[in-house]
Amino acid sequence: MRRIALIALSVVVAACSGGAEGGGEVSGADLANDLGCLACHTEANTDLAPTWNGLWGSEVELEDGATVVADAAYVRESIQQPQAKIVAGYGPTMPAMELTDEETEKLVEYIESLG
Repeated sequence: MRRIALIALSVVVAACSGGAEGGGEVSGADLANDLGCLACHTEANTDLAPTWNGLWGSEVELEDGATVVADAAYVRESIQQPQAKIVAGYGPTMPAMELTDEETEKLVEYIESLG
């Protein structure tokens, strides 16, 4: 009986810690999926949002006619303050999200990995 209780306890602890190996560590890709980012930021541009594929280091035209380079600072700002710089051709549709600095950095790193 004690063994069953210990197994049940370990299952609960794993579920509460995210259930991933390495102490509940979640990748940027998993986080983007879990937060719903990939519903709009798909593998190709959609009417809702630009793709993240090939974004990193590219020049992005904004709705006000200015351009910016998609680097860590721009991507971080776009995650933290999505209405600050709207990409040309897209409305201000991205919701503001309350993310930790660690979560934001994981998303930035994931977007960078997509090139």
